[in-house]
Amino acid sequence: MEHNKTWHQMHKDSLEFGQRLADKVANGMGSWRFIIIQTLIVILWMSLNVVGFVYHWDVYPYILLNLLFSTQAAYAAPIIMMAQNRQSERDRAQADADYHTNCEAKKEIEELLQKLNSIEIDKLDKILDILQKMDKKA
Repeated sequence: MEHNKTWHQMHKDSLEFGQRLADKVANGMGSWRFIIIQTLIVILWMSLNVVGFVYHWDVYPYILLNLLFSTQAAYAAPIIMMAQNRQSERDRAQADADYHTNCEAKKEIEELLQKLNSIEIDKLDKILDILQKMDKKA
């Protein structure tokens, strides 16, 4: 069954939990959905702090919100870097698989060319034999 798997499936199966998690986090953070949700949270955060009658937990200039963004960025950057490194590994694996496929295809094409050449030579030999027999009869 291992031979039927593509390089992508084999690479995906070899990932550890942390690697799969990092890829999912990087994919999530690199989406419009994430940007829209984060924008809505920021708008809600600021609005609640501006109109909050009783309690302002993070008054302007929103230092706590800034701290949250800094913490998010501190964790997001290495996670995204891990995902990018794995993308490079996937690209190398794909290039390697393509190279091996091309080498095998080249070998098969060369074998086919040799067979075609031998068929051509056999045909020419038969034609020459027929011509020689016709020459002898004439």
